[in-house]
Amino acid sequence: MTQAPIVSRRLLVEERRRLIVELVEQQGRATVEELATHFNTSTVTIRGDLEALARSSAIARSHGGALPVSAATNDTPLNIKETRWHAQKLRIGQAAAKMIQDGETIILDSGSTTVEIARQIRQMKFESLTVITNALNIAMELSGLPQIRVMMLGGLLRQTSYSLVGPDAEQALAKLSADRLFLGVDGLDPEVGVTTPDPLEAALNALMIRVSRQTIAVLDASKLGQRSLSVITPVQNLHMVISDSSAPAETVETLRAAGVQVLLV
Repeated sequence: MTQAPIVSRRLLVEERRRLIVELVEQQGRATVEELATHFNTSTVTIRGDLEALARSSAIARSHGGALPVSAATNDTPLNIKETRWHAQKLRIGQAAAKMIQDGETIILDSGSTTVEIARQIRQMKFESLTVITNALNIAMELSGLPQIRVMMLGGLLRQTSYSLVGPDAEQALAKLSADRLFLGVDGLDPEVGVTTPDPLEAALNALMIRVSRQTIAVLDASKLGQRSLSVITPVQNLHMVISDSSAPAETVETLRAAGVQVLLV
């Protein structure tokens, strides 16, 4: 008599977790609240399910929910990223660099598009400019220019992106402020927000937004509609998106409706 409810509960748990995996794969993402409502259970139960599924590599945990495992494995090395959509990234870099004013303090996030901004800065005639960055390759691009003051953040080196992340980087950044942030992202979905594969990078990016007066996301159109593991911020916290002319019209209109200025080059 006592065994039947235990077996029944076990089957229910296993069935619910199987259905969670199916739902996450179908939708591309699911939040804890959505899953709790869908399965008519508590958020505590769902979090337990997600932790168990993540341990077995059935799904990937993200901030507030879950992603398919495939979406969490797109942390492509920077040297490979730089070869993709290079002409578009060059145009984006040129458009972004034109926005920079003499005497400003800007933040250049790590990435294959933001490094194009640094390369454009090298060719421009600033009397003074302060560049805060967490990217080793961007710091090297701007080294040796007496009119450019480069401030590197410390921290843990991510070899795939040449970026520095973690508590030390966040502590250094928290003491600074900037006029503009040029944010490189791995995915921008109007519903989910801007995303990146690494949780530490996402945390640092979120702080970059908080210390900057203006946030400009720079990304080629292949990133639009894509979702990565860690959410940086909702799109409503972006002031502008600079992308290329192949961007889907529907996505562009959705961003503009959310109050984001979109520049296509």
